[in-house]
Amino acid sequence: RPQPLYGRLFIQPHKNKRKKTMAVVDVLNQTGEKIAQTELSDSCFNVDVKPSVLHTVVKMQLANRRAGTVSVKNRSDVKGSTRKLFRQKGTGRARRGDAKSPLLRGGGVAFGPHPKSWAIKVPKKVRRLALKMALSSKLQNESLTVLNGISLDAIKTKAFSSILADLKLDNVLFITPEKDINVELSSRNIPGVKVLRCDGLNVYDILKYRHLVLLQPSIEQIEGRLS
Repeated sequence: RPQPLYGRLFIQPHKNKRKKTMAVVDVLNQTGEKIAQTELSDSCFNVDVKPSVLHTVVKMQLANRRAGTVSVKNRSDVKGSTRKLFRQKGTGRARRGDAKSPLLRGGGVAFGPHPKSWAIKVPKKVRRLALKMALSSKLQNESLTVLNGISLDAIKTKAFSSILADLKLDNVLFITPEKDINVELSSRNIPGVKVLRCDGLNVYDILKYRHLVLLQPSIEQIEGRLS
């Protein structure tokens, strides 16, 4: 059973190296019937999975999503008089400075956050390797499905839901080779379902969803991108 990474991410446990053979998977139509078979490249779908590499790239993706725009006003940024509130001695009170002190209401904030970049840099080869490992983990866990295509005449959530029912899948990520408005808009209101174009394929989304569905034309694009 896949072990969760970051709570809801699914990843195949690391196994010892074994002899690799060309993976052959069934190609289904949108009603769930087998119509053909296709081969998947070993270099992209049959590599050894290392959780440490996946962890590094997922951490990078989540860090790069942070806007880093939060900001506070320091003592020097607050509008107000610089006059000392009362004399230093003789009042029996604390030795106050001006009204912009962080100790007073309406004053500046001490040691507060300021805009910064949370981005983490990871080498391109490591990012490419992690994507291969994420795809391989789905194949090894038998969570990868290949469809010959999805055809919808109109934007209809009910029609897309019936396709999911025929495929007997939930919590699934669909990868399409190109923009398909009918598919993308028909699926966006269904919980646990996401449709991504091939050029947006990433490690986090692959691991986030339990099942991965590839439309057959997108396989060639993925292998071309990772080869």
